[in-house]
Amino acid sequence: MSIEAKRGDITAQEDLQAVVNAANAQLMPGGGVAGAIHRAAGPELAAACRKLAPIEPGQAVITEAYGLPNRWVIHALGPRYGIDEPADELLAECYRNIIRLCRDHGIESVGLPAISSGAFGYPLEDAARIAVQTVSNDISSDIEVRFVLFDEATLAVFEQEIADMNS
Repeated sequence: MSIEAKRGDITAQEDLQAVVNAANAQLMPGGGVAGAIHRAAGPELAAACRKLAPIEPGQAVITEAYGLPNRWVIHALGPRYGIDEPADELLAECYRNIIRLCRDHGIESVGLPAISSGAFGYPLEDAARIAVQTVSNDISSDIEVRFVLFDEATLAVFEQEIADMNS
C-alpha cells in the first residue's frame, strides 16, 4: 500500500491504471476535473457515461478511459457542501466506492483528485482529512493511491494529512 500526493494534471498520469473523475450527477463534461477528463478522453467517454447516469452523491461507477493513457476512469460524485447531507459520510462513501471498484476490477494504481473541494465547496482541510483517512483505512496492500492535485496550496494540505497519518 502506498499513498502519495503530487501536483499535476490528472489526465497525464501514464503510469496509473485508473484515474478518478470528480463527476457531476449526469457524468457529463463540465468544469474542473470532469471537463479536463472528458476533453482528454474524447466523445466516447460521454457516450459510455450516458448509460450509467444519473448517480447519487457518494456513488462511483467505472468506464474505459478511451483517449486517456489509463485503462479505466472511475467517476465519483462527491457531496455539495451544505446541500448534500451528511456531507462527511457521503464524501467518505465516495472514496470507499472508488477503492471497491479498484478491487473489483483488479486495479493496482489509481489517481484521485480532491473530490468536492472545488465547485462543490467542501472546505479543503476537511475534504483532505476525510479523503486520506478513508483511503488509508480501505486500501489493501496491493493498491497504489496517488492524489493528483491542481495547485501547490491543495498539495500542501494533502501532504500534511498524509504526514499526519504516517506519524
